[in-house]
Amino acid sequence: MTTITTKDGTSIFYKDWGPKTAQPIVFHHGWPLSGDDWDNQMLYFLGKGFRVIAHDRRGHGRSAQVSDGHDMDHYAADVAAVVEHLDLKNAVHIGHSTGGGEATHYVARHGQPQGRVAKLVIIGAVPPIVVKTKANPGGLPMEVFDGLRKQLADNRAQLYLDFAGGPFYGFNRPGAKLIPGVIQNWWRQAMMGSAKAQHDGIKAFSETDFTEDLKIITVPTLVMHGDDDQIVPIADSAPLSAKLLKNGTLKVYKSFPHGMCTTHADTVNPELLAFIQGVSAKAAAA
Repeated sequence: MTTITTKDGTSIFYKDWGPKTAQPIVFHHGWPLSGDDWDNQMLYFLGKGFRVIAHDRRGHGRSAQVSDGHDMDHYAADVAAVVEHLDLKNAVHIGHSTGGGEATHYVARHGQPQGRVAKLVIIGAVPPIVVKTKANPGGLPMEVFDGLRKQLADNRAQLYLDFAGGPFYGFNRPGAKLIPGVIQNWWRQAMMGSAKAQHDGIKAFSETDFTEDLKIITVPTLVMHGDDDQIVPIADSAPLSAKLLKNGTLKVYKSFPHGMCTTHADTVNPELLAFIQGVSAKAAAA
């Protein structure tokens, strides 16, 4: 397996496909998954001539199941270690959900200061902050995340089946057609990871405040969100992030669920390509 070892001795798995001379796209997966969640997008962009990279976050997928470091600072530093090992330049970073937070923190704290980043995309992402606080009254109550931690500790296998088979992809909506392979693949990825890392990761994705990160990012940034996202409600996320960004563009997709990169890849992929190329989606698809 292709891995690097971080400064604190953690082994991070990554995939690196395509011509080494091509523009790199780095994908950041959501909780509690792995780089495999980007298979569709990686094959799509590989076919368009890009170099595509995806890592498994520490404690997730094929990366080491370490006890500590399950926070955004370590997540971003681990990405920096992979990027620097591969010496990626002019890279586009695309993050979904928790991965959107990780990508934001990486670009603000590592990639942009080092001049390695061309553009950023965050999809159904957790910034600016998910949990309800005095400064963020529209956030989700802490009880939601305490309940999630309890369900994970009690029976994470069943939690993950219910999560994937219900709100994540909108399969709990009236008339929705379940896709068993999608549910099973989500469960497969989740169960590969460490229960400890996933338990700790709930605090990382719900309580981290990305406001200052968003304010200092100057690279062109696309903020994509489905208006039927049941995991990261749109009202307290995407529009607020877009306002904080100096060079942000907000795109909202009617009735799209949280897992829109899978359920609506035929829309998402051309939109991503158009943003990267700086053209319209129709022109990119042509």
